[in-house]
Amino acid sequence: MRSALTMLGTVLGVGSFVAVLGLTSTAAGQIGDSFSMLQNTTVTVDDAGPGTGRSVYQDPVMDFPPDTDARLKRLNGVVDGGVWWSVPLHNPTVSARPGVTAASSGAMDGSRDGLHILAASPGALHAMQPTLSSGTLFNDFHQHRKERVCLLGSSAAHLLKITRADDQPAVFIDGAAYTVLGVVADTQRLPQSLLSVIIPADTALDAYGAPVDNPAQALIRTRAGAAALIAEQAPLALRPDHPGLLHAVPPVDPHALRDRISTDMSGLFLVLAAICLVVGAVGIANTTLVAVLERTGEIGLRRALGARRRHITTQFITESTVLGALGGLIGTATGVAVVLGTSLARRWTAVLEPYTIVPAPLIGVVIGFLAGLYPALRAARIEPLEALRH
Repeated sequence: MRSALTMLGTVLGVGSFVAVLGLTSTAAGQIGDSFSMLQNTTVTVDDAGPGTGRSVYQDPVMDFPPDTDARLKRLNGVVDGGVWWSVPLHNPTVSARPGVTAASSGAMDGSRDGLHILAASPGALHAMQPTLSSGTLFNDFHQHRKERVCLLGSSAAHLLKITRADDQPAVFIDGAAYTVLGVVADTQRLPQSLLSVIIPADTALDAYGAPVDNPAQALIRTRAGAAALIAEQAPLALRPDHPGLLHAVPPVDPHALRDRISTDMSGLFLVLAAICLVVGAVGIANTTLVAVLERTGEIGLRRALGARRRHITTQFITESTVLGALGGLIGTATGVAVVLGTSLARRWTAVLEPYTIVPAPLIGVVIGFLAGLYPALRAARIEPLEALRH
């Protein structure tokens, strides 16, 4: 029983080693696939020179043209695209009731200070790929007519205690009424929109002016494989007179991201596996040493009957090595089972590299051999006469 419990340390160490490497490879592959599906179809365009070019909005601090949505849509490979920014309001008061100011706002009147106010064109709204829990999105009609309508992110709607948009409730931004057209439950891009009130871009320009502290950005959703090309074409399509005013940011290489994640995860968890292996080695060494002390009489009898020092050394090294080998085999099987079970539960594709599975049992053998080396040498030094006296 003591040997079985001692072997458990090696089982945990080797099992952790196999499971960590297997789950790291599996998770990295899954992360790479998920990243490719979303981020590899996303391009952002930053206003690289706010204030340096004349905007067709007739504002000197914004370099995106008013027909940004249409220009982006004409690019082959673009699914949706448009411009968005954070509305330049300092700590706005947003309330579900009229007549609420910063001085009178409170939790009982359904108001909240400091909610984000985002301006977005219909193209940017569609590029976000929002999921609505109620209502509908605003469109080009609301945009061109500068209608005072809005969408609420799910968190903003919860704070304002608005759960449905069927009866078109209103919210008040610093006292100005905006009709709520819909509630956004989730979004694939721009997650900050879930804690925001989103209004049409032209409405925001008319009511609050162009962005100052936070420059506008264009959000583009592309077809798979077109992101790099769109990143090159977008600045020229939007500002053919001065494309240097805009800076397109293509998606990060998913393979590089996956490799970096794999390296970071492996480095972290292999340390934990190494600790388990050390614990297992210490346990085997301790059990072997105790066995030497308890079997002193047996050792002395074998020496008296003609056993040499190398025979005693071989006996105890063999015992500890067998414990390590059994622990390595059981640990390898356990680690593989953990990887397969996790992959099945998560509907992932399990990735088990041969260089992980094949040497794992050998690690247990090496641990058992090294752990039993000192106790075996100590047993070999016991003199027969002293041993028989005990």
